[in-house]
Amino acid sequence: MLVAVADELRRQSRSIIVRLMLFGLVLVFVGACARIWVLSSFLEDKINNLTSSQQQSTASYVAHDIDEKIKARLDLLRRAAGSLPLAALDDPTALRDWLKRHQDIAPLFSRGLMVVRPDGHEVVADYPERQRSPDFDVSSRDWFQAALNSREPVIGRPARSSLDDEPMVVMATAVTDAAGRPVAVLSGATALSSPGFLNLVQGNRIGRSGGFLLVSPRDRLFVSASDHGMILTATPPEGVNPLHDRAMAGYRGTGVTVNAAGVEELSAIAAVPTAGWFLVARLPTAEAFEGVRDLQTFIATNSLMIAAFAATVLFIGMRRFFRPLTEAAKRMHQMADGHMELAPLPVHRMDEVGELAQGFNYLLGKLREQEAALRASEARMAHMAHHDALTGLPNRTMFHDRLQQAIDRAERGGTLFALLYIDLDGFKPINDTHGHSRGDEVLRVVARRLSGLLRKADLIARIGGDEFAIILEVEVTPAGAETVADKCRTALAEPILIDGLRLPLALSIGVAVYPQDGRDAQQLIVHADQAMYAVKRGAARVPAL
Repeated sequence: MLVAVADELRRQSRSIIVRLMLFGLVLVFVGACARIWVLSSFLEDKINNLTSSQQQSTASYVAHDIDEKIKARLDLLRRAAGSLPLAALDDPTALRDWLKRHQDIAPLFSRGLMVVRPDGHEVVADYPERQRSPDFDVSSRDWFQAALNSREPVIGRPARSSLDDEPMVVMATAVTDAAGRPVAVLSGATALSSPGFLNLVQGNRIGRSGGFLLVSPRDRLFVSASDHGMILTATPPEGVNPLHDRAMAGYRGTGVTVNAAGVEELSAIAAVPTAGWFLVARLPTAEAFEGVRDLQTFIATNSLMIAAFAATVLFIGMRRFFRPLTEAAKRMHQMADGHMELAPLPVHRMDEVGELAQGFNYLLGKLREQEAALRASEARMAHMAHHDALTGLPNRTMFHDRLQQAIDRAERGGTLFALLYIDLDGFKPINDTHGHSRGDEVLRVVARRLSGLLRKADLIARIGGDEFAIILEVEVTPAGAETVADKCRTALAEPILIDGLRLPLALSIGVAVYPQDGRDAQQLIVHADQAMYAVKRGAARVPAL
C-alpha cells in the first residue's frame, strides 16, 4: 500500500500539469514579492517626503509662535526697564504700583514682575506681592548674573518655582542709571503652562502618539513637551540618539532616528532663535508608514488569492490571464523609475488584477489629496503667520515688514508717510467687567471702524492686546496725519453696542512722520509710542463702566 502511494506521488511530480502549476505558483509568488518591494520602496519614499515636509512646516510654525511670544516678553522688559523711574527705587510702594500698571497693561508674565537690588539680596518691590524668607537671595541665579553682565534682556534656565514647584522661566534685564551703571534688576517670571505661552507644545499631539519637544541645548534640558512627564527633565546623554546629538550641535531639518525608548521616529527640528532653543515635532514611523504596511498586506493577500486561482485555470490560459498584471507591473516600474508620468493604472476587468490596480489608484488619489491638503495647510499657516486670528488684521510681523517697505519707498522717492500708534483707553474695564468674549467683540468692532476710515494703500495692524498701528503710505503731511487721527477718535466717539450694552471707549494716538521723526523703523516706532503715551498721560480718564 505504502509503495503504491509513493509510486503515485512520483508519477504526479513528473506531470507537466503539476510542473506548470508549480511553476505558475512560483511566478506568482516572485511577482508578488517584486510588486510589494517596488511599491513599498516607492510609497515609503513618497510618504516620507510628504510627511517630512508637513512635519517641518508644523515645527516651523510652532517654533515661530514660541519665538514671537518670547520676543514680546523681552521687548516688554526692555521698554519697562527704560521707562522705570529711578526715584521709585527708594519708594517700594510707588514702585509696586508702577509694576502693577505695567502688568495690567501687558500681562505677559503670569508669575509677576520683580525689582531686585544689584547685590541680589533685597527685593525692592514685586507684583503680585509674595511672602519671602528674610534670607531671600538671587545673587547666584543664572538670570540675575546674566542680566547684570548684559545690555539686553536675558532668559534664565527653566526651573521649578521654589514656592509651589511649578515649572517656570525667568527673563530679566538690568536697570541702569544715566552713567550706564546697573542700579537694579527687573525680572518677570512666566509659568510654562500659562495660556498663550507654550500651549501649542503642551496641549497638542501629532497623530495618535506623536508630539512636540522643546529643548534648551545650553541647559541640556527639555523645556516643554506634549508628554508632561518630560518637562524639565535632562536631555539624553550623547550617543543615545544620533539625530538629537546633531540637533544639539546645530542641525535643523528632518530625519529618522530611534529615541531613548527604542521607538523609531520621524522628527522635524526647527529653531527658536531668540531663546537659543529648538523644537522637535516627532511621529513614530510605524504610524507614518501605516498605509504602506496595509498596502503590503493587501498586495500579499490578493497575490495568494491570485495564485490559488491560477493553479486551477493555468492550463486554459495563464498567459492571457496575467497579461494585464504584467502591463500594470511594467507601468509601475516605469512610474517608479521616472520614465512615465505618475498616473492611475487602467482597470481592464474587475478581478484580483483589477482590485490591485484600483488599490494603487486609490492610494495614488490619497497621495494627491495629501499633497493638496499640505499646500492648503501651508497657505493657511502663511496667512496665520501674518494676520491676527481675532480681528483678521495684519499682525506685528506683517506690520514690521510693511513699515520697512514704506521706509524704503519713501527713501527712494523722497516722500513722506505717517505712522500712528493707537491704544484703547477703557478697554481693560470692559474686559474685566463684561468678560473676554465681549472684549474680543469690542476689538473686532474697533478694527472694523478704523479699517473703514483708511484708503486701500494704507495699512492697519493689531500689534498687541489693545494696541493698533496705522501706516499712511500715500504722501501725508503732519497735519494730514493729525486729521486721520481725529477721524479715528471720532469713529470711536459713539459707544459700542454689544448684547444691549453701551460700551464707551477712547483712543490715545501717537503720530510719527517720516523722515522728520525718524529715518528707520525703530526710531519711528519709539517716537510714535512715546507720543501715544504722552497723549495718554494728558488725556482725561475714561469713565468706569
